[in-house]
Amino acid sequence: MAKYDLNAPATRTLDSHTGISKKGLPSGTVGVLGALVIGLSTCAPAYTLTAAVGPAASEVGYQTPAIFLMGFIPMLLVALGYRALNSAMPDSGTSFTWVSRAFGPWVGWMAGWGLIAATVLVLSNLAGIAVEFLFQSISIVANDPSIAELSGNRIINILVCLVFMAIATFISYRGMTSTKIFQYVTVAFQMAILIWFIVAMFVGAADPANTEGRMPELSWFNPLEVDSVSAFAAGIAVSIFVYWGWDTVLTMGEETKPSKGRLSTESKAAMILVGILVVLYVGTATATVAYAGLGESGTGLNNPAIAENVFAALAHPVMGPAAILLSLAILVSALASINSTAISPARTLLAMSHYGAVPKSIKKIHPKYKSPHVALLLSALVASAFYAVMRFISEDVLWDTITALGMMVCFYYGITALASPWYFRKTVFKEGVGAIFSKFILPGIGGVLLLIVFVQTTIDSMNPEFGSGSNIAGIGLVGIIGVVVLGIGVVLMFVQAKVSPDFFRGRVLSKADASSDTSAMVLFDDGLGS
Repeated sequence: MAKYDLNAPATRTLDSHTGISKKGLPSGTVGVLGALVIGLSTCAPAYTLTAAVGPAASEVGYQTPAIFLMGFIPMLLVALGYRALNSAMPDSGTSFTWVSRAFGPWVGWMAGWGLIAATVLVLSNLAGIAVEFLFQSISIVANDPSIAELSGNRIINILVCLVFMAIATFISYRGMTSTKIFQYVTVAFQMAILIWFIVAMFVGAADPANTEGRMPELSWFNPLEVDSVSAFAAGIAVSIFVYWGWDTVLTMGEETKPSKGRLSTESKAAMILVGILVVLYVGTATATVAYAGLGESGTGLNNPAIAENVFAALAHPVMGPAAILLSLAILVSALASINSTAISPARTLLAMSHYGAVPKSIKKIHPKYKSPHVALLLSALVASAFYAVMRFISEDVLWDTITALGMMVCFYYGITALASPWYFRKTVFKEGVGAIFSKFILPGIGGVLLLIVFVQTTIDSMNPEFGSGSNIAGIGLVGIIGVVVLGIGVVLMFVQAKVSPDFFRGRVLSKADASSDTSAMVLFDDGLGS
């Protein structure tokens, strides 16, 4: 293997030998703080938690904090694999590019498709949440509860959703600098209000007047208290949803500023982000369960009427006159996340188009704003169409899309995590104990765990009672969504292979491992195993 200085600043030269090359994105525009803010915006804690706490609590009850903690473990293991792969092969295609190099073009294509499909699902969900909290905020200001009910009108709901998608897409269209400024403001606001809300719930849980409230117990953090494997798998799928999105930071690898240390700018931001999320999510889950309890009526977390949007029901009881601030925080969180979430599929589509895995027309970069505008528009259009269809066939569209999203995330995260031990298998044992664990053992465990959850959840989701209970011909809607979405990916893959075979024959991105990619290993070192 080529020699290189572990203490030298990270460099960003891409390698023609491996097939990895630049795609026209502007370099040096995003630092650690900027990447961290965009990552927080993509994960959208305020939106994510209001959509996920209810479904998680319905599956595992008082063990909701435990299941959020358990969801963090595979995310941490996967993050180590992502960091190692990003260090060896920095590329905006992330999962698609790395898996293609490790396992070949066919598996790589499906990994890229899984990422794109997951993002389309969450974009539609984000817009739906934004619509609900827009009308709720207006109803609070106007002191007219009937206004909040307008979000239940399908036509109004879909039209407003499309407007939100258009606004967010326009901001992303204008490039990363415009996106970054917008995110700083929205992230600061939602984080401040969310912390206030968490503290208020803990205080309310200790209030004797709150008959449902109870103080947290250690058993809430014990995953072994969960009743069944199916409930555990379903809970994990939901909890993985809340962590999903941190890898958006890594898709900006070609746009971040050079790092002065051994970790790349985007890798630093990603690791900090994962740490912030686990503390915030477990704390919020604990506070919500402590305050609301598991009742089947009112604000109880087993009340199906509030399951897909818990904070909407808790806002006024917890914060009183300040409830409008929570509604605005979640609205802003969802809107900002639509904008930042679009970064990931757009850059994945850009990379896939650049390497010939999808039509070349998708890879166009806007001459003025330097954004992948065609890929952005395509992502937004597909997400909007999906949301409109789901609004008419699902009883609880937000709940079902979250569960289906969890399945897609487990699928492509699992495959990507396994790419790390496979890619580094011939070199890692020469690099030291630290590298063996961070590049090989731990990502491998994380990948296997996520694929097990994916298989178990897919099987369980065929049950008509799974998720919201929506079904078609006696088959669970969530299961149908998962199978159909992956099936569409397979069909499109074979069509593209027929139209443009070079990528699928390994002529563009060569399948290799770290032992044969010595030039690639010099590109970007993060000091693993040093």
